Amino acid sequence: MTHQIRIRHNFETAHRLPHLSGKCLNLHGHSWWAEVTVQARRLSEDHTVVEFGAFKKGLRAFIDEYLDHGAMLGSSDPLAPLLASHGSKVYLFGEPPYAHDLPHPTVEAVAVLLARAAQAILNELPHAADATVSQVAVTETHVNAAEFRPRGDPLTGSQVLSRASLVPGAAP
Repeated sequence: MTHQIRIRHNFETAHRLPHLSGKCLNLHGHSWWAEVTVQARRLSEDHTVVEFGAFKKGLRAFIDEYLDHGAMLGSSDPLAPLLASHGSKVYLFGEPPYAHDLPHPTVEAVAVLLARAAQAILNELPHAADATVSQVAVTETHVNAAEFRPRGDPLTGSQVLSRASLVPGAAP
């Protein structure tokens, strides 16, 4: 038997994909939706996978602080320092802790990023013993979406990320 919980959150964010040909090399924005699923084989002593309120608060704080009403760009994108120098919020792909191996903010990479952030948040909360982020679905338009299902440790390797790396105002 497996128990699952699912939360959703939306955010408005621009991105650009200069490594691809076509119109996506232009800076453009979307109304993104993220849906995060956490599963566990057994419930915790308080009969939950994880308490909804605390998990939602943590994930939404990450999205709102780092992604919402900003731009997601690759760390080598020449627009990144320009936008940042003008006070724009910029989340850099290709940088630690969550996007170190994701060079560009494709919808697929955003799903991985959010899975890693969600797992770090989950790890800091009381939860069922084997609770883990099992799926992240990200929708960037009404017709474009991606899903990511982590295998093993979604945080990649033995790296353990703490809540301290999610403090608002700190570099992600």
